[in-house]
Amino acid sequence: MRTGFDNGKYLKLQSEHIAQRIAQFGGKLYMEFGGKLFDDYHASRVLPGFEPDSKIKMLATLRDKAEIVIAVNAGDIAKNKVRGDYGITYDLDVLRLIDAFRSFDLYVGSVVITQFAGQGAAEAFQRRLESLGLTVYRHYPIEGYPAAIDTIVSDDGYGRNDFIETTRPLVVVTAPGPGSGKMATCLSQLYHHGKRGEQAGYAKFETFPIWNLPLKHPVNVAYEAATADLNDVNMIDPFHMEAYGSLAVNYNRDVDTFPVLSALFKKLFGGECPYKSPTDMGVNMAGFCIVDDEACQEASRREIVRRYLSAACANAKGLTGEGELDKLKLLMNTVGTSVEDRPGRALALKKAAETGEPAAAIELPDGRIVIGKTSKLLGATSAALLDALKALGGIDDGIRLLAPAILEPVQDLKVNHLGNVNPRLHTDEVLLALSICAVTNPLAETAMQQLERLAGSEVHSTVILSPVDENLLKKLGANVTCEPAYETNKLYHK
Repeated sequence: MRTGFDNGKYLKLQSEHIAQRIAQFGGKLYMEFGGKLFDDYHASRVLPGFEPDSKIKMLATLRDKAEIVIAVNAGDIAKNKVRGDYGITYDLDVLRLIDAFRSFDLYVGSVVITQFAGQGAAEAFQRRLESLGLTVYRHYPIEGYPAAIDTIVSDDGYGRNDFIETTRPLVVVTAPGPGSGKMATCLSQLYHHGKRGEQAGYAKFETFPIWNLPLKHPVNVAYEAATADLNDVNMIDPFHMEAYGSLAVNYNRDVDTFPVLSALFKKLFGGECPYKSPTDMGVNMAGFCIVDDEACQEASRREIVRRYLSAACANAKGLTGEGELDKLKLLMNTVGTSVEDRPGRALALKKAAETGEPAAAIELPDGRIVIGKTSKLLGATSAALLDALKALGGIDDGIRLLAPAILEPVQDLKVNHLGNVNPRLHTDEVLLALSICAVTNPLAETAMQQLERLAGSEVHSTVILSPVDENLLKKLGANVTCEPAYETNKLYHK
């Protein structure tokens, strides 16, 4: 995959643009930060060259001006809401985020618990944070939000909320996930600054959709695919068109809420809204950093196919409905792609038909494809992984890298001591065996040295993979998809 995005240019332009926005509002800006600050692999997949931690690195260039406020919804704490990507609850993710920010030497000023209505779990979490030396504030539900503007912008609305004491010109408001109250936190702060006779502003940072790309550009369509479960829809910003006579892309939720936000801003800023459109509120400069548009288009088409296959597997597990699949099919048609374009898929299906067993394909970053088949010793994905390491290391495919003296005790442990029926090795077990063999076998050591070169590979399995195999491949930087079918007809699958 060719590089399509200039990451260095992005870091420079983005930090400069945020600094300009701070100056626009007299030196105090509250910036709502949407999407992932860390590990934004979606952006790196659709914009080849975008580094997954680009946004946090960009903020790090502003570390002397910035402080972080983390918002978490009290209701989410009470419900033990879990992040799907990390498998941890929102309250624990607050702690993870604080550690992550501090690792970049970014200052976390406080945590605000939003929608607080006496939830016991939220009170307990506040006590825990305070015992760790963190400052915690509370914001409360506002009846009629967001339509009851007179109530919201009053002492009975934002006025009830704690004022968050901040010391730096850029206050980044982020959260464990959507619905945490980031925007309301920013606007509440503007109200309190206004009451104090102080100037402050608001801006929004969202990477997608990219406002200065066409509406149906594959990068923007890939964003719709990524949020198909939320039913987000990209659209031309009508307020931007009316104000400037030019096209800009936004999405339905921001467009729908802008009239209310505009009215809120007018009241907060004394009768004048600083923005003429929801696009105006944004500070995203990613669209100016695309250096190979075709590379980004092709990467985005691949991402949409991956999203469809992922949703199809979730549907087979009973985790999503047909509506999401129908939308993803429509999005594939929009950009002229289909599951037939998934790298290695046809070859894997052919091998599975020939053997009557699951098969897997890995497209390497250089375009070569290796096929793994199921055997008595290895699952198809494990076999494909070994073959990929051989190919990358220039090792003859006929050479055995795993010594029987190492494999037999592992299989004995699995079957006779750990209660597994299947003696085949998972990918993690294969790598452990390979690392042991590497002590005495130089070719096994060569194979181990290729692991980092798997980043960016495309893996496709003809059956739904176990979480062990899928997670390991993702840790190696591979993009993984499966056919929406289990290996067996059992009703329960681990």
